[in-house]
Amino acid sequence: MEDLLVRAIGADGAVLAFATITTGATEEARRRHGTLPTATAALGRTLAAAAMLGAGLKDRQTVMVRVLGDGPLGPMIAESTADGAVRGYVTNPLTDLPPTPSRKLDVSGAVGRRGTFHVTRDLGLRDPYQGSVPLVSGEIGEDLAAYLAGSEQVPSVVAVGVLVAPGGVRAAGGLMLQVMPGAPASLPRYLEERARALPPVTQMVTGGATADEMLATALGELSMSVLDRRPVRFACRCSARKVAQVLVALGREEADRLLREEGQVEVYCRFCGNRYAFGPEEVAEVFAAADDGEATGGA
Repeated sequence: MEDLLVRAIGADGAVLAFATITTGATEEARRRHGTLPTATAALGRTLAAAAMLGAGLKDRQTVMVRVLGDGPLGPMIAESTADGAVRGYVTNPLTDLPPTPSRKLDVSGAVGRRGTFHVTRDLGLRDPYQGSVPLVSGEIGEDLAAYLAGSEQVPSVVAVGVLVAPGGVRAAGGLMLQVMPGAPASLPRYLEERARALPPVTQMVTGGATADEMLATALGELSMSVLDRRPVRFACRCSARKVAQVLVALGREEADRLLREEGQVEVYCRFCGNRYAFGPEEVAEVFAAADDGEATGGA
């Protein structure tokens, strides 16, 4: 099943609902970063969260989720763009903890229960919108719900999940239901009851449920009207051109030092794992082009 994000309204506009399947994107992140199972589950949940937060983005807008916990995983970042591209990384990809008593991956223990959950929305305005709340559990879904309620004043129900097997990621995705202003007072309780009765996200995905069907199951008796669907994929915006700008910012003196000591200058993209190597000739070309640009700009 292809990765997909669905955005819908429910209960005649009283609920804004999202469902995403991100199995392929999570597997691509696992492959690129070499994450072990617990780290894979944590990163996959955060990628799903970012994808749903980015459902309404337009043009070059982006949303970034940063999870800064006190667990062994270290800081974790995921980003989503308007066209459904997600990317992200964990600081310590080899984090893998024993399973919980319920035989689940211990994402909470890896993330930590103390720290902050940050969301940055770059909507192309002068300053990005930034909000944060303390972590409530390190489970990502609960932390996202706490962020939406505390920072954006939107009561929400969130469920995210990742199923990791010996051969890789078998299922990943998420659900998010947001209660709109003016909704009936009974609606949040109804959605919470529905959430408690829902099968896990990964169970629905492995069972073959589509994103639309996941939403319909979550909404129960409430009406549903799909607003849009978009593909989701793991993709990074790094490029040799952008990395060359990083090299220029590093400075010629530091670049020459690295060339003397290492024989090349290597730049590593943390989001996707791509490595860009510049030998002496490439370094000279980068700085010559930068010097020409400065001369042209000053003319």
